[in-house]
Amino acid sequence: MKLIVTVGMPGSGKDELLEIARSIGLATLKMGDLVREETRRRGLQLTSANVGRVASEEREKHGGGVWAQRALPKLTETRMLVDGCRSDAEVTVFRHNFGDLFVLGIFSSPETRYDRMSARARNDDGPGLQEFFDRDRRELKWGIGNAFALADGMLINEGSLEQFRKNARTELERILALKDE
Repeated sequence: MKLIVTVGMPGSGKDELLEIARSIGLATLKMGDLVREETRRRGLQLTSANVGRVASEEREKHGGGVWAQRALPKLTETRMLVDGCRSDAEVTVFRHNFGDLFVLGIFSSPETRYDRMSARARNDDGPGLQEFFDRDRRELKWGIGNAFALADGMLINEGSLEQFRKNARTELERILALKDE
């Protein structure tokens, strides 16, 4: 199995990368969907606070790699992209289970990410600047910075959407070609 796992702060461009991956024939899984599914299962609204609390509670109860462990049974295709790794513990779970793994970091500055998140207005993004910084701090506490440090490659997303799409496609094709060697 060829597995690409993304790591990036909220608003960095992971959803756009996911669309590019699908357009070139990769199956995809969003780890955040697992958290949102658990939040709904508990009967909670999909707010930034609730989704973050559920994600944290499960990590505290079951360990830092819990969401990667829960993703494993869903990784059934021969070529997949898993979106939204949040910690070095999750990277470790994936590396342990998949020898053919590439961790791809996506970076955007906080200002760029905040502007994007304000424009998309997703329920679990939070309504303001304070919530944005609270979410960043929460994800940093989970170990996303450590996951970035373990990345095998990096995409910088500070320019236009069209430029990012072009760069993302090129990078995904390069990674897949490496894995086919």
